[in-house]
Amino acid sequence: MKKRVFSGVQPSGSLTIGNYFGAIRNFAKLQHEADCFFCVVDLHALTVPQDPATLRENIKNTARLFIAAGIDPRVSTVFVQSQVSAHSELSWLLECQTYIGELRRMTQFKAKAGKQDVVTTGLLTYPVLMAADILLYNTDLVPVGEDQKQHLEITRDLAIRINNRFQEEIFKVPEPYIPPRQSGGRIMSLTDPGEKMSKSAENPKSYITLLDPPDLIKKKIMSAVTDSEATIRYDEGQKPAVSNLMVIYSLCSGESLEAITQKYEGCGYGQFKKELAELLVETLRPLQEKFHELSAPGVIEEILADGANRARAAAEPKLRLFQEKLGLLPFA
Repeated sequence: MKKRVFSGVQPSGSLTIGNYFGAIRNFAKLQHEADCFFCVVDLHALTVPQDPATLRENIKNTARLFIAAGIDPRVSTVFVQSQVSAHSELSWLLECQTYIGELRRMTQFKAKAGKQDVVTTGLLTYPVLMAADILLYNTDLVPVGEDQKQHLEITRDLAIRINNRFQEEIFKVPEPYIPPRQSGGRIMSLTDPGEKMSKSAENPKSYITLLDPPDLIKKKIMSAVTDSEATIRYDEGQKPAVSNLMVIYSLCSGESLEAITQKYEGCGYGQFKKELAELLVETLRPLQEKFHELSAPGVIEEILADGANRARAAAEPKLRLFQEKLGLLPFA
């Protein structure tokens, strides 16, 4: 039987090339090797205040980007988290199995709580909702970034704790799937190569979104930081900024880092950046065209309604099983 994969992306409206190369493009490959569930995790977005109209459009745009990037909704299950109520229901049941100390130790919670004037309970219990997302589907593999590994460990701990309590496998214990750095597992900021590329960064020049127009992409690449050596070679320790640009080039072209080094031997950064910008524009062009096709009225809504029906059919048996084990009455 195929392995089952679950992964979710928050609805930010437009994802970065880091999201694309590090996650979504890998999803498009995984869907032909595994039984895949890809979710727009809109409930996770509610840990901070959201404008309702903007959030609704961002949810749909994130789903459009999933499909425009190569995820086939006929092959994979693409859906919105809040349209499958089992996620919220299981989250509460799992909260009753989670220790408050576990949640307070989460590095992401401590980092985000330190930046906010008001800290909600949702921010604290975020990892439990993530655990519910994963455990509902008998998930084998979860594509996660380094910053989410600790959350996945809570998911694994909860599954093991519950299985031990009932002396049987209620929940499958998932494993992480982390792409290697050279496969785009971590695209860094264009202005600070010590930071992961993120749309939440204050400087918009630090990231490129999948929907940025060609002129803006070229401008951002040409203004990306490099170093004073003026030599194109891959060395994360000594040349992190140039190495990051080389990884982006490799992911767009399919060429190895060694081949890129040889190709641009003796060339300055100007020529390399110019050709990288053109390459990235052409890489994103088909995705942007497909996105606009999916923006026609009713198209994405129909896809998501079908995906929600399929997700409910897969999730509810697991929820009902756990409710029964806890002693709750059968679902009427």
